[in-house]
Amino acid sequence: MKVDWKIEWKPLLWITGFFTVLYYMPVGTGRFDNAVFEALRLAQWYAREHVLLCLVPAFFIAGAIATFVRQEAVMKYLGPTANRALAYGVGSVSGSILAVCSCTVLPLFSGIYRMGAGLGPAIAFLYSGPAINVLAIILTARVIGVDIGIARAIGAVGFSVVIGGIMHFIYRNEETAKVKAAMNMPAPEVKRPLWKDIVYFTSMVAILIFANWAKPGDTGGFFHAIYAHKWMITAVSAGIFAVVLVLWYEMAWWKMAILAAIVTALSVLFGEHPVVPFAAGAIGLALITATDAGEQGEWFSSTWDFAKQITPLLLGGILVSGFLLGRPGSEGIIPAEWVSAAVGGNSFAANFFASVVGAFMYFATLTEIPIVQALLGAGMGKGPALALLLAGPALSLPNMLVIRSYIGTQKTVVYCSLVVVMATISGMVFGTFF
Repeated sequence: MKVDWKIEWKPLLWITGFFTVLYYMPVGTGRFDNAVFEALRLAQWYAREHVLLCLVPAFFIAGAIATFVRQEAVMKYLGPTANRALAYGVGSVSGSILAVCSCTVLPLFSGIYRMGAGLGPAIAFLYSGPAINVLAIILTARVIGVDIGIARAIGAVGFSVVIGGIMHFIYRNEETAKVKAAMNMPAPEVKRPLWKDIVYFTSMVAILIFANWAKPGDTGGFFHAIYAHKWMITAVSAGIFAVVLVLWYEMAWWKMAILAAIVTALSVLFGEHPVVPFAAGAIGLALITATDAGEQGEWFSSTWDFAKQITPLLLGGILVSGFLLGRPGSEGIIPAEWVSAAVGGNSFAANFFASVVGAFMYFATLTEIPIVQALLGAGMGKGPALALLLAGPALSLPNMLVIRSYIGTQKTVVYCSLVVVMATISGMVFGTFF
């Protein structure tokens, strides 16, 4: 049978390209080998520091949003027809309360977007989660400078609303169609009052926030006090969460009692390694919900859907990001001096380059501060520094890949472009006056 090259040229192109890359791959050269190891080290670091404490709780929260949150509540506060001031206020504030990284916010964003949230408020939530971090802004002001700290706070709050509003305007026809579709859906059965759902989600969000509470620079003060007692606060939040599950969400009390006893025993045995009982609690909760035939089983099913869709893209993106730019404080295939030389002064090119590099590089919460501090010491201008702070924490290559799977290539490109452009302009304006 004759080969139809109108169809087969794409596989041939992929095979040829892959072969060419392998053939000319500079294996054995110092920079290439180091970049490979940096990719693996970054992925390992992310797996150790963020998957169990950040991503797993975020998956459970996202699954709970899809299972327990009533669609009319989402439409009321975040839907396309909601009051704009209320919708964008709720989107930006609820995102900023989480104070998570650009990857942890993804399952939460996809959860509220699937439930019918308008594109604009959902995007405001997506940007504000990693960008508007109270502790990060305070540390920015203290470590880098009050002027940059204030500019970062104002810029991040403004970005979440402006970018969300622009996205809504561009895709307003789709939003109108979403409203019509939602109006034709039958009203879901209300099983419990809203305040019970609020307590339920608040306890889960508290676990996510306090388990990941970063160590502040000072050895005293409010934030350090929280850090010193973070695991105690996390344990109390988990206890409230367990009680809520039993009382209001049809969780068998004896299953929760067994899990609580196991987690408590592991806390005593591994007091120096609190991740061990935390992981045991997450695994136990997954086993209990996975074997349930009712509402809890639906919760696990939604959680698993988010996990299997997001995790491969996320980890693949982290590997690529580590290969190109390395870990914070280390180099990938792109030399650090190239970056430092490109972001000096306050030109358009310097601010744009800082925004683009920040958009593709992965920053864990608060790691952007020492990186920018080091770059400023190497000659980075204040404008590009602000541009990187506004674009970097909110975006990353893994973040982009996952967003694309939910809202499509075009919307992802528009969103990322808006972040980069606004960060560039803000950096140039700031650098002109400071």
